[in-house]
Amino acid sequence: MSGSASLSNDVFSEAERVDIRRFCGYPAYGAGDSGFQSWRFFQSYGTLEFRLSNMAPSERQVVRQYLVNLYDLEQALPAASDSLDTQQASVWTRNKSELVERARLLHMWARRLTGFLGVPIGPALNQDCSIVI
Repeated sequence: MSGSASLSNDVFSEAERVDIRRFCGYPAYGAGDSGFQSWRFFQSYGTLEFRLSNMAPSERQVVRQYLVNLYDLEQALPAASDSLDTQQASVWTRNKSELVERARLLHMWARRLTGFLGVPIGPALNQDCSIVI
């Protein structure tokens, strides 16, 4: 049985759609029908919106499993800053590359989500995400 089978298969809420766009590297959608929405002008944005609106129920469950993982990974980044000021405490030594490794893991899962959705990664994931320590 799939690990996502216990998750909701309802249509995505607006908050979930925002998070999916964000994790896929796409910019904010805008205020509905009024104003400029970049997805109207780029095929990949329109494809993403079409897919989000027309997924099978079981596919929505898989996307929600991605979201669960991505939320956890995203929250781990700020938490990693709790130990940035400690080089060594007793026998514990901070992993100097923890933040970089966590960011890479987050971006890896975000790219897997875009792959599952069948859309190119958005502009935000195309940017160099180097962190210099």
